[in-house]
Amino acid sequence: MFVSLGLIGGFLGIFSSLSTTKLGSMAIESAVKRANVDPSIVQEVYFSNVLSANLGQAPARQAVLGAGIPETMICTTINKVCASGMKATMLAAQSVQLGINDFVVTGGMESMSNVPKYVAEARKGSRLGHDSLVDGMLKDGLWDIYNDYGMGVCAKLRAEQHKLTREYQDDYAIPSFECSIAAQNNGAFAWEIVPVRYLGGRGKPSTIVDKDEGLAKFDVAKLRKLRPSFKENGGLSLLEMLLT
Repeated sequence: MFVSLGLIGGFLGIFSSLSTTKLGSMAIESAVKRANVDPSIVQEVYFSNVLSANLGQAPARQAVLGAGIPETMICTTINKVCASGMKATMLAAQSVQLGINDFVVTGGMESMSNVPKYVAEARKGSRLGHDSLVDGMLKDGLWDIYNDYGMGVCAKLRAEQHKLTREYQDDYAIPSFECSIAAQNNGAFAWEIVPVRYLGGRGKPSTIVDKDEGLAKFDVAKLRKLRPSFKENGGLSLLEMLLT
């Protein structure tokens, strides 16, 4: 197994000019090259994507073709919300275990920065009055459709259920960030990261990005001062939500 890890950019950050499928193509192409495998012998691709609005048909297939894999490839896009990438990998592993395939590409791709907002009623005709926009990132990715609240609220409810205070959550989050920063500074995962060439705008030179965007901005004091994100006097900030 060969790993090709895409970098994590900030929301509306340095990777926002790259489409979801372009990011997926870069990861797939790098993984195949590192495995020293001829793309023509790959037998199937399972690739996850949750926020598929405005990407066009069959996002996984787009990413595969962009990576230089032949158009005869069997491709499946997997959407199982937060477990999508894991489910794609499970399906790929099972196909190998069953003797169906020998060479399978699996992974996932997302770009929250590029998810559109919808005018949901526009197809029925826009008549007198204002139209409302629906945030596709919330509607299709971060909202519990059954209880009609954000997924962060689910984490907040579990924190209350298990009596996890804000201080406890901060104390958990801080070492997690510190470990991530240390791993980044020590190059612990450099071998599996796919560097991305970021094109500077308005005549600015391009830059090679090989580190996650958000870690450099981490500040312990600011974390402890963040207001609760989902409930007044609650314990969960957006940063803790990202760790749940």
